[in-house]
Amino acid sequence: MRPQRLKLFRNGLAILVLLAVPAISASELKQETLNAWDDYLRTANLHMHRNLGTGDPFLWIEEKPGRSQRVRQGEILISPAREASLQKVHDGLIHDWIGAVFIPCVGINDVFAVVHDYNRYKDFYKPTVIESKLVSRTGEDYEFSLVGLKSVLFEKIVLEGQFESHCAQLDGRHLYCISYSTRVQEIKDYGQPDSHKLRTDEGHGYIWRLYSLTKFEERDGGVYIEVEAIALSRDISALLHWFTKLVVEHVSRASMSTILQRTREAVRSNIAARNRKNPKTCNFLQGDSSR
Repeated sequence: MRPQRLKLFRNGLAILVLLAVPAISASELKQETLNAWDDYLRTANLHMHRNLGTGDPFLWIEEKPGRSQRVRQGEILISPAREASLQKVHDGLIHDWIGAVFIPCVGINDVFAVVHDYNRYKDFYKPTVIESKLVSRTGEDYEFSLVGLKSVLFEKIVLEGQFESHCAQLDGRHLYCISYSTRVQEIKDYGQPDSHKLRTDEGHGYIWRLYSLTKFEERDGGVYIEVEAIALSRDISALLHWFTKLVVEHVSRASMSTILQRTREAVRSNIAARNRKNPKTCNFLQGDSSR
């Protein structure tokens, strides 16, 4: 299928799903759904932490031949983190994706200067992130808040989230950060005089919970960044499961790719600004396609 036709096909599916399902109607997170999320995280954490501080490959891209080379050449790799990218639970969906990017000619400190600059997330990741703020820091433990915008057909869904991030350094070349939401609230009529927050766990259910493990490895003349991101959202009618899966996977893959690409661009921009007076020779690798 030609790219333009494929794009129209996907857009048509997205519109069909959103029109045919009450995707923008009110929803409420149920305790059974939250229990299923907690169970999934327990299992996922066992898998995610199995190669931290052990002799196993540190990165997912090292588990299969060819992945590291593709990423080192500039490609952004995105894949379901488990056998299925979507896990249906009671009245909910769990999304689990992993992605990797390589930033040449930088060190871990260069990357962390962006990753932990929460006040500038609204600049790095716009237009998705419209407000961002570092709330507190104790050592390598961070609390921060984000306000994100998502357009669904003719309606804009705005979410405010409070997050914690805990980072650990295994050695001089290997670090990881665990980040998760502690509160997610939908903001009704954002930017309007009558703007107000809905109660926690009420609203459209676009995102109820977020959890991620980000790994950093410095080698090959640069830094590899690998993110596994897990999200909990409301369920959608089983009658349109095939359509839903296709559209949601496309959106999830694109979102992960955009985050990694914007992170790479922000690191490069910071270094370029810092070295403007004393330029260094380094050819950044190109190629931002996703798998």
